[in-house]
Amino acid sequence: MRKALIAGNWKMHGSHELVQTLVEGIKKGANHYSDLDILLIPPFPYLERIHHTLAQTPLLLGAQNLYFGTQGAFTGEVSGAMLAEVGCKYVLIGHSERRTIFHEDLSLIAAKFKSAQEVNLIPILCVGETKAEREAGKTESIIHTQIESVVKLVGMSAFKQAVIAYEPVWAIGTGLTATPDQAQEVHAFIRRIFQNQVDLANTMRILYGGSVKADNAKTLFDMPDIDGGLIGGASLDAVSFLKICEGAKQAKESGALCTK
Repeated sequence: MRKALIAGNWKMHGSHELVQTLVEGIKKGANHYSDLDILLIPPFPYLERIHHTLAQTPLLLGAQNLYFGTQGAFTGEVSGAMLAEVGCKYVLIGHSERRTIFHEDLSLIAAKFKSAQEVNLIPILCVGETKAEREAGKTESIIHTQIESVVKLVGMSAFKQAVIAYEPVWAIGTGLTATPDQAQEVHAFIRRIFQNQVDLANTMRILYGGSVKADNAKTLFDMPDIDGGLIGGASLDAVSFLKICEGAKQAKESGALCTK
């Protein structure tokens, strides 16, 4: 049974004032969504502060990135052990912005996935295709390669303690969104990659991460293989973010999402 996960990726946004307002707003509304997992993923400087703010709440904390290994001469980098020490439970791996802007390749992303699990962080592996790749009919081959590169390093069973987020690159920050049927098609394909391990295929959570908003959340979450969302811009406003949680709750109540 798959429990819905709504994750807010703040990207490089934030200030002390925003953190205070946003976290308190989400905390106040989160009690209505106890059947969901709600995850906040702020920039590094705010992690420890938010960790303390979230104490005694069911809200979860994650980080946007890590570097492999525990210590070393890697100026500007942060290890998984450090993230775990400040209260993180999850970490994004291979977000499309890391792949495209910062040129992270398949081997580096796989190493980060492995490093996260070595310190008991749950990696959220982001996969997805560009507009050109979709138009060329390469969506499935691109995503298969992105997942297989991790499987080769850690094995398929490692995904028992992982989440996958499908984020079509062409729908991030563009205002474009895959239709529910388009998103479902890719999510179903991802689940089929793991079909040789039936229990894993049935229990692994796969999130949609392409311009999810309050007005399209429920129709996306109604799809049988979409288990929640990786939310970008809409996660920076507590009201909008909680409306997306409401969409997940409604999808659950209609039988589309499981929460046990």
